[in-house]
Amino acid sequence: MTVIDRGAAKYGRPYKSMVKLKQRDEKDAFVDNVIQRSLRFAFDLKLILLTQEPHVAMLKLRNTLTRTQEEFKPLEGNTVRMYACGPTVYDYGHIGNFRTFVSVDVLRRYLKYLGYQVQHIMNITDIEDKIIRGMLASGKSLEEFTEFYTQEFLKDCDALNIQRPEIMPYATKHLPQMIEIMRRLTDGGHTYQSDGSLYFSISSFPGYGKLSGLKLEGNLAGARVDVDEYEKADARDFVLWKAAKEEGEPRWPSPFGEGRPGWHLECSAMSMEYLGESFDIHCGGVDLIFPHHENEIAQSEGATGKPFVRFWVHTEFLLVEGVKMAKKKGNYYTVRQLIEKGHSPAAIRYLLLSVPYSTQLNFMLDGLRGAETALEGLRNFRRRVAGFEGATGSQPRVRELIARAREGFEAGMNGDLNTSKALAAVFEFRRDVNTAMDAGEFGAVDRAAVLDLLAGIDSVLGVLGEEKEQMLDPEIESKIEERNAARRNRDFDLADGIRKELAERGIILEDTPQGTKWKRK
Repeated sequence: MTVIDRGAAKYGRPYKSMVKLKQRDEKDAFVDNVIQRSLRFAFDLKLILLTQEPHVAMLKLRNTLTRTQEEFKPLEGNTVRMYACGPTVYDYGHIGNFRTFVSVDVLRRYLKYLGYQVQHIMNITDIEDKIIRGMLASGKSLEEFTEFYTQEFLKDCDALNIQRPEIMPYATKHLPQMIEIMRRLTDGGHTYQSDGSLYFSISSFPGYGKLSGLKLEGNLAGARVDVDEYEKADARDFVLWKAAKEEGEPRWPSPFGEGRPGWHLECSAMSMEYLGESFDIHCGGVDLIFPHHENEIAQSEGATGKPFVRFWVHTEFLLVEGVKMAKKKGNYYTVRQLIEKGHSPAAIRYLLLSVPYSTQLNFMLDGLRGAETALEGLRNFRRRVAGFEGATGSQPRVRELIARAREGFEAGMNGDLNTSKALAAVFEFRRDVNTAMDAGEFGAVDRAAVLDLLAGIDSVLGVLGEEKEQMLDPEIESKIEERNAARRNRDFDLADGIRKELAERGIILEDTPQGTKWKRK
C-alpha cells in the first residue's frame, strides 16, 4: 500500500484527492516555470538580434585609382551614377570592344540586382582623329558617316542583350559644355595656346599620373602632343581644342578659335553634364587608363577643384588564341562575323563574361562551342524544372540548395564581379537539383522557387533569355502525333519505334500529364 493509500485509509477519500491535487499543482507549476524561462530566453535572444547590425553582403570592386578592392557604396543615397566610355563610331565593333561593353552591362545589371537605382551614361564619340580619316575617305558628311556605325553598334548591343544606358549623349551635341570647361581651365591657369590650338599643361596639375602610375620626371616641359592616342613614354601637354587644318575637316567656332574638341575633353563634358562634378563609377577598357582617363581626371579636377570619380573600373584585354587581335593576323572578329559563322549571340555573350572582367580572356572558337553546350545544358535544366510534376509542398533539401546557390552566386559577384565563381555556383546547383528530382525529392513549391532563382541570376548574366516555344519540322510534328495515336490505341511497339526514330534525329521526348514535351539533344 502506498503512502497516499494509507493516508486515505486513515483520513478518508478527501485526503487522497487533496494529495493528488497538490501533485498536479506542483507539476503544473514546474511546466509553467519551464515555459516562462523559455519565453524569457526567447525575448532576450530577440533583443540581442535586434540590437546587432544586420549582415549585408557588400559588393567589392577593384579600384584602379587605389589599386585595391574596396567596398562599394554610392556617394549619395541609393542611386549609382556611372559613366562608361562608349564606341568611337568609325567602324564595326570587334569582340575586344564588346568584352568591355558586356562587362559594364553585367556591372549595371548586378547593381540593379542589389537594389540600387542606376543612372548609367555611355557616350557616342562622333568626332575624333580616326572618324575624320574615315569620313574624308568615304566622301560622306560627318553625321551620315557616324550615324551609320552608331546604329550598327546598337544592333550588335541588342544581339548581345546589352541593356541600353539611361542616356547616350553624342560628343558633337555637347560643344557648349566643353567650351565652358576650357574657359574654367584657362581661368585657373591650366592652359595655353599654340598654333591656334588650346593645350592643357600637365605640370599645372600636381596629381597628374595618379591613375596610371605615370612619373613625370624626364618629360620635356612644354612639349605637346596633338594626336588622341599615345603611349606613356610620349606623355606631353595634351590638346583640348584643335585648330582646323585639313580641307573638309569638321570645325566649329569657339572663343579659342575655329576648330574641334580633343577626344579627352569630350568625356569630361558629357559625364559631368549628366552625373555631376563628382560621381561613383567610371568604366572602360584597360587601354583607356592612359592617356584618356588620366587626362579626363586632370582636366575635370583642374576645372572643378573636386574629386572627379570615386571608383575607376577597367576591363582587361581580350586575346585571340593567346595573341593580340589584329586584322593582319587573321584573328580579328566582329560580333556579326561570329554570328554569320553560326555562333549564337548568347554563346558569344556567355564566353565574354565567363572570365572575370579584371582577368585577361583568351578567346577561342572552341570556347564558343563550349559556351553553346553550357547554355543548352542550363536551358534544358530550366525546361525540366518547369515541367517537373513533383509532390505538393516543398522539400527542405531543395530549400537548402536554393539558399546555398544564391549565397554562392552573390559571393562570387560581390568579390569584384567574379563571374567564374558565380557560374560555378549555378552549375553546382543544377547538378544537385537534378539529383533531387531524380530521387523524387522535389515539390511543386520548389519548382517556382528554383525558376525564380534562375530568373534572378539571369537578370544579371543575361544569357538564358525567356523560354521560347520552338516549332518542330512538320515531318517530326507528324511523327509525334502518330506516336500519340499509337499510344491511345495501346500499340506500344509502334510508339517506342517512333520515339527511337525521333531520338536518332536529335529529338528527345518526355511524356508528362500535360502531354508530350520535347527538346533537342
